[in-house]
Amino acid sequence: EVQLQASGGGLVQAGESLRLSCAASGLVLDDYVIGWFRQTPGKEREGVSCILAGDGSTYYSDSAKGRFTISSDNAKNTLILHMIGLKPEDTAVYYCAKGGYYGMPIDYRGQGTQVTVSS
Repeated sequence: EVQLQASGGGLVQAGESLRLSCAASGLVLDDYVIGWFRQTPGKEREGVSCILAGDGSTYYSDSAKGRFTISSDNAKNTLILHMIGLKPEDTAVYYCAKGGYYGMPIDYRGQGTQVTVSS
């Protein structure tokens, strides 16, 4: 059974940082395109960042560039999203998923972790 469990969210003030983790079981993260998404009520899901299997190339949305860094701790089979300079518009539920980028469907996704940024 594949499980993706996100954690690390919380309530922070604008300008502060958070580090999100996504612990995976049932699959090896390094074998797939794995990414972070975020969603707020009434809005479409937004792909924030992903990391590609094999060469470790990364993708960032325009809103994430320069502020978010994605990485993979292969020893722990955990995906990390380090976010700095958080803004109120970053407020959302963040979740990790296998697929969902480059035309691929999302095969598996976790439940997500709430990030709330106050102004």
